[in-house]
Amino acid sequence: MAEEKFTRCPGCRTIFRVTSQQLSMRGGQVRCGHCHTVFDGVAALLSLAPRPRDERNEPEFDEATLGPPTVTLRNAHALEPAPPPDEAAPDGRAEPSVAAALADAETRDSADVEADYAARFSWQEKPARRWLPGWVYAIAAPLLILLLAGQAMFHFRDWIAAHWPRTQPALVKLCAAAGCEVRPLQEINGLSIEASDLQADPAHKGLLILSATIRNRMPYTLGYPYLELTLSDIQKQTQQDIVVVRRAFAPKEYVSGAADIDSGLPPNAELNVKLFIDASATTQAGYQVYLFYP
Repeated sequence: MAEEKFTRCPGCRTIFRVTSQQLSMRGGQVRCGHCHTVFDGVAALLSLAPRPRDERNEPEFDEATLGPPTVTLRNAHALEPAPPPDEAAPDGRAEPSVAAALADAETRDSADVEADYAARFSWQEKPARRWLPGWVYAIAAPLLILLLAGQAMFHFRDWIAAHWPRTQPALVKLCAAAGCEVRPLQEINGLSIEASDLQADPAHKGLLILSATIRNRMPYTLGYPYLELTLSDIQKQTQQDIVVVRRAFAPKEYVSGAADIDSGLPPNAELNVKLFIDASATTQAGYQVYLFYP
């Protein structure tokens, strides 16, 4: 029978059962099937003192994993207790049946060692890492930076043009090629109504004249907002204001023709608004003016 030995993994302290033939095939290098530690199975051999088989069952051992240069032991064969020794024949010779069984077992063990080794060990080749040449990274890195910069300029083109006006011509050209537009920022908190007044037109009955001043308080250009006028009246029963007219005016309705609406309201600039409202069908006691972006 092939001599069996025991070796211990230094990583997880698991004990494995191996044979001399198995260790000699890979120079003793083994891989633990539990923690995958590679170690010298010959150097880690254990000397286990035999114990009486009738006192307690033999412990079960795991198989090890051996791959290049180690192998893996899978599905360990449990250690089986040896059969009780037969009583010797009166003439001191072994029974013929026992001798034949021992010879047959020895022959089968020697013939099947390679097949058993192949079935219990799996070779595991580690795939080699592939590295790209350095020139690929040298070209890809600048291209990636340019791509990210282009995406940032596309999404924040209005903000960039407002804070750095010198970049606006270049951004306009780029957007013309990409099919986009560069427009003034829309920040309603940067606009205010400095003054407003609603008066009846003395020359036309039922016509109201709204005068207002819109101011850009920011240091950069802002887009023209929409202007909303709300007329209210007092309800006699509840003495509460009720809305009788509400209308929104687009920039093209209150900006004079001389101004470029697409260019926006310049920084720290004011715009005087004058609108005529037909209120002949209503009565009003108050009004409110709001600015908003749609």
